[in-house]
Amino acid sequence: MSLVADYGSFTDARNHLKDVLDATARGRTVTVRRDEQLTAVLPAEKLRTFFFRTVSPRVEVFKEGEVVVALMKDRPFVSEGSDVNEALDDLALSLREYAEDWEDRLQHAPNHANAWALVQLVKLSTDEQLLEWLDHGGE
Repeated sequence: MSLVADYGSFTDARNHLKDVLDATARGRTVTVRRDEQLTAVLPAEKLRTFFFRTVSPRVEVFKEGEVVVALMKDRPFVSEGSDVNEALDDLALSLREYAEDWEDRLQHAPNHANAWALVQLVKLSTDEQLLEWLDHGGE
């Protein structure tokens, strides 16, 4: 059995949607061609786990006076709170708001174009998973 299931057209994949989903559940690579675009179909949790491991949060937490600051190095995200948990909660909220803005308008801006993987990770994660990533994720 091949590890790749290729569907040469959208119609073919639609007619075999159960087979497409069953194949991805068994770990097979599934591709669907629509005109000139080739798309891979895979379980969302596998993609989220991949991004969890490969997108580095690079979070620094420090105290500045009475405020705890959480910032992401080399990314435009910084949050504050009365303690570490509050600062990280606020940072996660900022990431959620950014992901929405990115999908709506920022994805074509040159200084935001490389944020696709970060946005996908945020969109695919629960609040708990996002906080875990901020604490333990990445390379």
